[in-house]
Amino acid sequence: MKSSFRNVTRVVAIFTVAILIFAFGGRVISSVGNIDNDGAIVDTDGAYGDAKSDFSQNGLKAVWISYIEFQSVDFSTQESFTADIKEMFANCKDMGLNTVIVHARSFGDAFYKSAYFPYSHIITGTQGTDPGYDPLEIMVDIAHDTGLRIEAWVNPYRVRLYNHPKALSADNPAQREELTITVESGIYYNPALQEVRDLVTEGVLEIVRNYKVDGIHFDDYFYPDTAEEIDAGDYAAYNGSLSLEDWRRENVNMLVRQVYAAIKQENENITFGISPQGNDDNNYHMQYSDIGLWMSEEGYADYIMPQLYWGFDYLTKSGSDRYGFKNLSYSWSQYKKADGVKLYIGLGAYRLGDGDGGANDQSEWESGNNIAKMIQVIKANPDLDGYGIYSYNSLFDSSTYADLKAREVQSITKENNG
Repeated sequence: MKSSFRNVTRVVAIFTVAILIFAFGGRVISSVGNIDNDGAIVDTDGAYGDAKSDFSQNGLKAVWISYIEFQSVDFSTQESFTADIKEMFANCKDMGLNTVIVHARSFGDAFYKSAYFPYSHIITGTQGTDPGYDPLEIMVDIAHDTGLRIEAWVNPYRVRLYNHPKALSADNPAQREELTITVESGIYYNPALQEVRDLVTEGVLEIVRNYKVDGIHFDDYFYPDTAEEIDAGDYAAYNGSLSLEDWRRENVNMLVRQVYAAIKQENENITFGISPQGNDDNNYHMQYSDIGLWMSEEGYADYIMPQLYWGFDYLTKSGSDRYGFKNLSYSWSQYKKADGVKLYIGLGAYRLGDGDGGANDQSEWESGNNIAKMIQVIKANPDLDGYGIYSYNSLFDSSTYADLKAREVQSITKENNG
């Protein structure tokens, strides 16, 4: 009897362990993917998984979709907005891209439901008016369903650019004038203030926490002016040893470090990148952004994407070819990079048909394959990791240069998928 009981107990124990292993193993496998008939794990993210894999293996292939593009989107109903975004994202996917970089906050406002910033005037015509749906939530869902990564594009300081928007909502935090500086070009949050850095950071964190974005993206709007009087009082109160210029650069450094750390603490898989001007002298001396530092030291950014918006043949009036695309892209590729920091290149599709204003023949911008040739240069340089194209309308708005744009799209598609 005792022997039989032991045998039964042993069988029950083995059976119980088997069930536990199967159940636990099933949960582990389901968190990674399903198993096909050959025993291989299959990605359950579908097309979105393909986009992440392409991004990981082949680098960034992106397009910017700005508030300018959004002005031609029908925000009147959730259905019309969804239809327009589906068409836009499908065009991006068909071109072989893996990422869309969409404006989430362009003027101290929001294309999403925010606890800190009012709804953008682009949506309803009046800043602060609730459209009755959440545009960013819809864009994230559509991007992933289409098979695209999506990064939320934030302008950290800009509140008003000339007369755009015409009026700030009553609940806009920029109504507190002590937080802002006003220059000829408009209104900007004051980079010298810790309260501003905290506001920008909290605004980024609510995107990271509430939306399944793949990245946060800043562009090149940092200090809006070099005039000494814009922050003279703050500098006088500083009482440190830094020059005005270095103090301003450190103000921006503190914001970038703070945002990066906050993102990584919340979700280390979300990328944080910055797209400065292609002329790094302007970044350093006019906008007080130390791109070399952000690239070479950890804790600032996952990627830098300078805007190289000049052609292969570009010449300055003095005859310098320093800013010609091959020369400038190579120059950027020689910057020191910390481990893990990527270098992407911003491409200026808005030059198509109009040229880049150089003192040279402009026919390359009418070739129908100029952007594709730039992508070839990027792919051939092992120190460059991808690209972003500015901007969507420059390729798909058929009101001007329709045939030229169509040929460029065809060339880019062939380069990406060939």
